[in-house]
Amino acid sequence: MRGGVPLLKVPSGSLGSVLQANQYSSEVEAKRLNLSAMKRGRGGRSSFSGDVVTVFGANSFIGRGVCNRLGKNGSQMVFPYRGDHYKMMRLKVVGDLGQVLFCPFELKDEESIRRAVQHSNIVINLVGRSIETRNFKYSDVNVDGPERIARICKEMGVERLVHMSHVNARAEPERAFLSGGSEFLRTKYMGELAVRDHFPGATIFRCADVYGQGDTFIQQIFSRLATNRYHGMPLYLKGKYTVKQPVHMSDLTTGIMNSLYDPEAIGQTYEALGPERVTMHDLVTYMYELTSRTPEEWNFGITELMLDPSAFMKAYFAGKTPFGGKHTFKQYSLDGLERLSLSDTSEGLPNLTDLGVQLSTLHQKMPWELAPRNQFNYYVYETVEEQPVVLPCKTVSFAEERILEVQRANGIFNLVPGL
Repeated sequence: MRGGVPLLKVPSGSLGSVLQANQYSSEVEAKRLNLSAMKRGRGGRSSFSGDVVTVFGANSFIGRGVCNRLGKNGSQMVFPYRGDHYKMMRLKVVGDLGQVLFCPFELKDEESIRRAVQHSNIVINLVGRSIETRNFKYSDVNVDGPERIARICKEMGVERLVHMSHVNARAEPERAFLSGGSEFLRTKYMGELAVRDHFPGATIFRCADVYGQGDTFIQQIFSRLATNRYHGMPLYLKGKYTVKQPVHMSDLTTGIMNSLYDPEAIGQTYEALGPERVTMHDLVTYMYELTSRTPEEWNFGITELMLDPSAFMKAYFAGKTPFGGKHTFKQYSLDGLERLSLSDTSEGLPNLTDLGVQLSTLHQKMPWELAPRNQFNYYVYETVEEQPVVLPCKTVSFAEERILEVQRANGIFNLVPGL
């Protein structure tokens, strides 16, 4: 009852669906206003760029960097969230007053997704899950969720959609030790197809391992759960036949931001790879040397994963337990070990340099990222000059990588210590 007039209760049948469709169509028409004509200010956080951007997964590692860049150029941001809203409060400062909005949503609830994107002309989907839970399987997060977001974005008249995938996403991923391969990578590929089917103009990023402050890659390498008796790390074939190409978070963020305003990025798939290809063995050794975990000081060593049953037991139970911090258990599972054992394989697609990104080398970024983890930083060395100099990580040439691929395919391994 409103003002003595009874409210009309819309039935849930066909009439209700028609009225609901008319409601959303009117919202789409209203959103087609020329937002660029509403720009205010000279640029920066206290301005309005004319873009309203919805970022799914804004509280994630990559999401925090993207949100900061969006606020820096004066975009109005909508951050959908699930669960406790207090974990989103740190994002209030990325934009000026009134530019940061929060919206509760559920990935399986289409109405909440519509509310999150109804006023936006740009949508960025960074939702991801590296382990399966009771409520969300890989297919729910990597296939059904992106398909639902892409379909609703198309219905609501969203102009640009960015979707995050993985560099090794394939219909039949390469296998290391799991008989069926990585289900995470398989569903990531299926998610790409679903997004393309409903939103052909979407921009897809296939990422390698992304490192930076608060990431899961460095967290896993130095996790006590993943290490071998606190003195090293078990790797598949000791990491000598796994070639990685990690990318720094700031480079990936720059690529995402540049793609939003590049017309050639519409409908394009980019490979987000770093500038250097290194073996997993050399990369882990380099990271441990940067933190003073050397064979002399820390009894450090890399062991064979396939000869360490405890590593598989820990990975299995870590992937199944509902407890623990998000960094400790987010990637440490059997599927996570499988992905860590696979080389980053490029399909020759455009990369971040095609978006104007100047890629940072490992030696430029990794020492800074690992400085807080130095075991003897504040106790042994009185000055910076006394700290040992760690040489850059050895890169793998194209010819050397081909030899490693042939040896791995034929089962010819050189796992003698010191070689």
